[in-house]
Amino acid sequence: MKKPLIAVTLGDPAGIGPEIVVKTIADKDLFAEANCIVLGDAKIVKQAIEVTGVDLKVNCVEEPADGDYSEGVLNMIDLDNIDMDKFEYGKVSAMCGKAAFEYIEKSIQITMDGKADAVATAPINKEALRAAEINFIGHTEIFAELTGTNDPLTMFETNGMRVFFLTRHVSLRDMLDMITKDRVIDYVERCTEALRRLGVTEGTMAVAGLNPHSGEHGLFGWEEVNEIAPAVEELQARGFDVKGPVPADSVFHQAALGRYNSVLSLYHDQGHIATKTLDFDRTIAITNSMPILRTSVDHGTAFDIAGKGIAGAVSMIESVRLAARYAPYFTR
Repeated sequence: MKKPLIAVTLGDPAGIGPEIVVKTIADKDLFAEANCIVLGDAKIVKQAIEVTGVDLKVNCVEEPADGDYSEGVLNMIDLDNIDMDKFEYGKVSAMCGKAAFEYIEKSIQITMDGKADAVATAPINKEALRAAEINFIGHTEIFAELTGTNDPLTMFETNGMRVFFLTRHVSLRDMLDMITKDRVIDYVERCTEALRRLGVTEGTMAVAGLNPHSGEHGLFGWEEVNEIAPAVEELQARGFDVKGPVPADSVFHQAALGRYNSVLSLYHDQGHIATKTLDFDRTIAITNSMPILRTSVDHGTAFDIAGKGIAGAVSMIESVRLAARYAPYFTR
């Protein structure tokens, strides 16, 4: 069986991205599951190989099809966009922010063109993007713009537990105004379709509660009574396999045990805390409802340890592994 080809971005060169990428390419178990084409700067990659001590040969190509996908070979498209005289590990810089954006841009281009099967991204730094005057807050917004996708869905997966997010990068105060019946209905519809596209067609989706004990019928808040429960009831009447609101202090545990195929978390930290507590290193972000599949580590650039060769690559390895697992559903 042909292995999926995953486009892997280097992330911010000043962070741990280059180190975890080269460790990922060198992983023997992952080699059996996926081929990788790295988008980055060859000078940074060679330095990361030296820092980490992995045994890899760098093979720069113009097109993914030109790669030598043998064990021990790191194939890459060299964008040659880092001036090593100005480069410094662990520092926010416009040069690195711009470079990280260009790696993402190239990964999207080759995957949209069918030259790669999915994208797996290493971490970027929001301050570096801002310093480079790139007006995106993060990966999701970049992918949305460059793939022409309106409001892409974020899904976390860790150890088989899947979590979607009704709201993400907004304050808790603003989040409350976004919990409406119409929004819950829209997200359950789109999350169900996203799961189908990933090959998940069986099981029940749970909608998490917001207030303690899901509000106790209005004793501790009315969002469940006025917005969430009516949305779930309408969805059930239309044939959706969905349950809720399920109290947030138990719904993620139940999902981890397999009672639900996914959970719709109502806000950023509600779902992040649950997944990362279950398994921080193996919490992988999947950006859904786009023309292409994108997975990502869900940790930052770790500037404090960048360049030391000690960053763990488990999350990056799992990100590529998950991209390879789901890629056939996007390319068939």
